[in-house]
Amino acid sequence: MQDKIPQMARGWESKSVEQQQSEMTHFTDRTNNPRLPLSLQEQQHNRKRDGLLLSRQRLAQQLKAAANPRHRQMLEQAITELDRQLSSLKVVADPTSLK
Repeated sequence: MQDKIPQMARGWESKSVEQQQSEMTHFTDRTNNPRLPLSLQEQQHNRKRDGLLLSRQRLAQQLKAAANPRHRQMLEQAITELDRQLSSLKVVADPTSLK
């Protein structure tokens, strides 16, 4: 039984080294490998952009159905504002979109 404990301990040590090495590869420049996981900040950035795109899509659908000129004007202004916000956000590469 004692013979197995040192072997298991060595296995755990090598896994720790392997984990540390894999963590270091995640800190490399994403331009070299765009399939690396996104950072938390990049994920939040993409979620915000996706939310703005969904809002814009919903407003565009409402604009198609709107009959009241004042309502249409309000929707057009909201879409213009969303477009302004979207233009200020650049796209961060999503590794799942490259598959």
